[in-house]
Amino acid sequence: MGKVAFLLSGQGAQKPGMGAGLMDIPEAREVFDAAAEAFGFNVADACLNAESERLNDTAVAQPAMCACSVASAAALKAAGVEPHFVAGFSLGQIGALAVSGMVSVQDAFRIAAFRAEVMAKAAAERDGAMCALMGGEPSEVEELCAELAQGDVLVPANYTSPGQIVVSGDRAAVLRAQEAWTARPKHRAAMLATSGAFHSPLMQSAADEFAGFLAGIDFHEASVPLVCNVDARPLAAAEAADHLVRQVVSPVCFEQSVLWLADQGVDTFVECGFGGVLVGLVRRTDKSAARFKAESAEDIAAVKEHLETAAANA
Repeated sequence: MGKVAFLLSGQGAQKPGMGAGLMDIPEAREVFDAAAEAFGFNVADACLNAESERLNDTAVAQPAMCACSVASAAALKAAGVEPHFVAGFSLGQIGALAVSGMVSVQDAFRIAAFRAEVMAKAAAERDGAMCALMGGEPSEVEELCAELAQGDVLVPANYTSPGQIVVSGDRAAVLRAQEAWTARPKHRAAMLATSGAFHSPLMQSAADEFAGFLAGIDFHEASVPLVCNVDARPLAAAEAADHLVRQVVSPVCFEQSVLWLADQGVDTFVECGFGGVLVGLVRRTDKSAARFKAESAEDIAAVKEHLETAAANA
């Protein structure tokens, strides 16, 4: 029988009304209540009712996405769906710390709150942007960044799936990359709805402050292996703080993580959070895998039915 991986959503997938399908599930609602206490505002209300402009603010988007992701995982577990592995995309890795058992839910939200604060501050210090480049190879993107940085910051930030890499850096440099990329045959680009140049050297001030904060967090060995964005391998307690700091300024190795998980026998990926972005990336990376979202009780029932059928046929 195959294995199950939970994937926790990252910033950028947020939309007004997110999490609506989870609010009536008691275990999920408990997570939103804990999030309100940790973040200092009504996160559930922001998910359901905030306008897009407010929800795209890093200081709101990160708590909202983190709460939705952890709530979704809690609802899955309450329904009897247990993961063999857990991973997250960027911010999703913070929620994955709680799902994996490396920290408590409360500590995961404390980490997310501080991370959001310092990343928002770093984003305000310099005009940065992110853009998804589609239709090329990693080497092509890396060469483009080297050529078009021209004294600005421009780096690969997210290795999302085959043929799609996100670049990050100074807005002018990112716009140069977008223009040059789309001028090539069969190459497409899309700017991301983020407020800064995440996973780039422009986040170094955030990383420095984050390191000091994480020194006060007690990390435990994971009860469910957490595959880290930095190196696409399971995260150990002793390296957790260092890797979380590095993640702020280095690329997200999501495609590599999915491939590693598939090599471990994972054949079912469940996205915990909102938007379905990650299951879309899985489809591009491992077409044979089963893929599910977990945004509602109906979604969770579908996951459970799939796993029960697979077990019966094993």
